[in-house]
Amino acid sequence: MVALAAIWWGPRVWSGESVAPASSSVASTSVDAGSGLPWIGVDELPPEAADVLALIDSGGPFPYDQDGAVFRNLERILPDEDYGYYHEYTVDTPGSPDRGARRIVTGSDGQAYWTDDHYQSFERIDR
Repeated sequence: MVALAAIWWGPRVWSGESVAPASSSVASTSVDAGSGLPWIGVDELPPEAADVLALIDSGGPFPYDQDGAVFRNLERILPDEDYGYYHEYTVDTPGSPDRGARRIVTGSDGQAYWTDDHYQSFERIDR
């Protein structure tokens, strides 16, 4: 049995051919290496989030006084950075009587993160 495995895998390993399953490369690219968080495309976000990204890119004006406030990263889910590095923005939730749980958090270097559960989890926005 070992000999059969060596005959099958040996030439592939020695030739430099990948012997890992094809899905492993897909899984490795679906996580941001810098943050360890999954990626999400802008087209996968609710339309309200795309609107907020456009407001962020243009510098506002923002509908809520809290928009643009420093996000302190107390949950320690985002990469550790100095105070003032991250800022948060409200993403309206249709039907919610208040600001809701959805936010976009941006980093000073241009990264953007999405949370729809009020900072319990994040995804890195692929922009």
